[in-house]
Amino acid sequence: MALSTQRASASFVSNESAPRWKYDVFLSFRGVDTRKSFVSHLYHELWECQGITTFLDDRELEGGTSIHLELPSAIKESHIAIVVLSPNYASSKWCLNELTTILQSMEARDSVLPVFYETDPSDVGNQRGSFAKAFDEHEEKFISTQDKMKVTRWREALKKVSKISGWHSKESK
Repeated sequence: MALSTQRASASFVSNESAPRWKYDVFLSFRGVDTRKSFVSHLYHELWECQGITTFLDDRELEGGTSIHLELPSAIKESHIAIVVLSPNYASSKWCLNELTTILQSMEARDSVLPVFYETDPSDVGNQRGSFAKAFDEHEEKFISTQDKMKVTRWREALKKVSKISGWHSKESK
């Protein structure tokens, strides 16, 4: 991860003609899986060690702020997104909505870096294992046509992100 961080840091510093972003990095993750472990270490490395302006929801949002309104703005105001895909990522409709917004905003400019944390990219893309279970639960709860379309968009977003070259935590063990 240090090499990736150095590369990211260098690209932010050297690309003077790029638009100025409010955040260099937007972190997307499932809190119950990674907030107090991997993500807290990643945030520390990016922000505190490398000086890379990083959006982390519990550090950047002020009390009383509408998360529903602020997250899409933070995504659009970020240069890149690091999406930490963990076993319970797909169980969160917030995470899936966030991923959909990230891909809509950043995919065309190759600004999405997936991190497959304790999961395999093929399980993400093919929605196997915990991802299959999460979608079974979503489909059970969502019965309207609009909700079913949302679930379809979430599935497509996971397929897309699974095909982006990223970092795999299983490879570093």
